[in-house]
Amino acid sequence: MRAYSMRVVGVLVAMAALLATEAAAQRPPTPNDTLVSPEVLPDRRVTFRLYAPKASEVTLRGDWMDGPGTVALTKDAQGVWSATVGPLGPDFYSYTLTVDGVRTLDPKNPTIKQGIASVDNMVWVPGPEAAFQDLRAVPHGEIRQIWYSSKTLGQQRRMHVYTPPGYDTSGETYPVFYLLHGGGDDDSGWSTIGRAGLILDNLIADGKAKPMIVVMPNGSLPRPADAPRAGLMDPAFRERMEDRFTRELMQDVIPTVERRFRVVAEPASRAIAGLSMGGGQTLRVIAAHPDQFRYAAIWSMGVPADRTAEFERRAAAFLKDAETINRSYAVLDVTIGDRDFLLEAAKNLSAVLTKHGIEHAFEIGTGGHTWINWRQYLHRLAPRLFKGDGGQRGTGNR
Repeated sequence: MRAYSMRVVGVLVAMAALLATEAAAQRPPTPNDTLVSPEVLPDRRVTFRLYAPKASEVTLRGDWMDGPGTVALTKDAQGVWSATVGPLGPDFYSYTLTVDGVRTLDPKNPTIKQGIASVDNMVWVPGPEAAFQDLRAVPHGEIRQIWYSSKTLGQQRRMHVYTPPGYDTSGETYPVFYLLHGGGDDDSGWSTIGRAGLILDNLIADGKAKPMIVVMPNGSLPRPADAPRAGLMDPAFRERMEDRFTRELMQDVIPTVERRFRVVAEPASRAIAGLSMGGGQTLRVIAAHPDQFRYAAIWSMGVPADRTAEFERRAAAFLKDAETINRSYAVLDVTIGDRDFLLEAAKNLSAVLTKHGIEHAFEIGTGGHTWINWRQYLHRLAPRLFKGDGGQRGTGNR
């Protein structure tokens, strides 16, 4: 009976496909049938196209653009809108289209990045400068989706976990790196637009990084029903939310990882880093639990000057024991781009750490608040993890 049912299903699927093909053949062809978007040209310019004959305005926004603004697409006689940008540097970019005021995806591009409230398209511009994040013919690890029960939040939660090449057969235990995303993203961010798996694959294949497990949890927590109207602008609510993430990481995420994966469950084999919101979470975690990590990096985040006293109060235990922190941490970085809107906050954080005698590396690079930078930060940090002194800790700009 089961075999008969499967044959019936197969016949129905084939009939549906045939009907769809016949319907497509009967309708008049449109430019959309052969439309290509995006098209990466040999000189690294990129052309975006959209078939929307009834639209009155189409604009483009991409993360290669500094500051506000959009690129207007122009419409031809066939109803195809297009715009060419660049040339762009070799990299992996995200973008969205807006049609008559409605943000939308490029329907011809299936490569997407998912956030907590929006979805973007992505486009790859190849070149030697992007080789560190390219899909190369090297041994590849795996990125797994892990569901677990969060007692802190009272719900099922998901994280993405990278295991290095050979994990399933090696029998070895590995150090673990907790890698946090920014606001608006979820736990899939680092494995899609962040290309964390490919970056680690390439570094490990080249002998530049130790094989490690990378845990990418979901730092976007559900908003409590009793949240004040001011949200995170309310200091008490902000502190409460940051404490929730810290508890979730320490009491739910880390125990789950150490139970389900072969990791070295000790501080000397734990690293943590995060970008933007995740950078603030990283800072909060190490301030609350300074003895649980030996490597930490805060990217594109800092402490605004008007919150210095609040930070010093909350991080008092961390700041007052500079001798222990300086002896314990092999890597303690603060990194930001010179066009990042949080630059002054990052400078202030570095100044506060210096004031309290906390040795750290403070780097101002180029660029803004973008994944273009954060992939580079990961590429530079990973080779310094789990190798003793980290090689470059100190104070001042690098």
